[in-house]
Amino acid sequence: MIDDGIKGMAIQAAKAAEDKKANDIQILDVRELTVIADYFLICSGKSVTQVKAIARGIDEEFSEKGINPKKTAGMQEGRWVLMDYADLIIHVFHEEERKYYELERLWADAEKILRKS
Repeated sequence: MIDDGIKGMAIQAAKAAEDKKANDIQILDVRELTVIADYFLICSGKSVTQVKAIARGIDEEFSEKGINPKKTAGMQEGRWVLMDYADLIIHVFHEEERKYYELERLWADAEKILRKS
């Protein structure tokens, strides 16, 4: 297991995303706002290929530690990949979709644990 529980997982996922040159990486603490997860990781890529590479990089990082998502969606299209690790939900967006859906605005009340541009 990854050190520091779910928050540690989120930080590890952010590092894996950063290794794949993800843009505007954010970790939001949503524990006080919803029961669906404790943390959201939101990041984006400039192309479908990069979005897929970011998601694969995160998946490989966790798979090496025996951690697999409950569900993954959007990998084939590569516009918005959602990876559900129960208490951590990872959103890897294509930049256009990220601007359109504005998840950070929807979860504006969440504490920002990490933000890397």
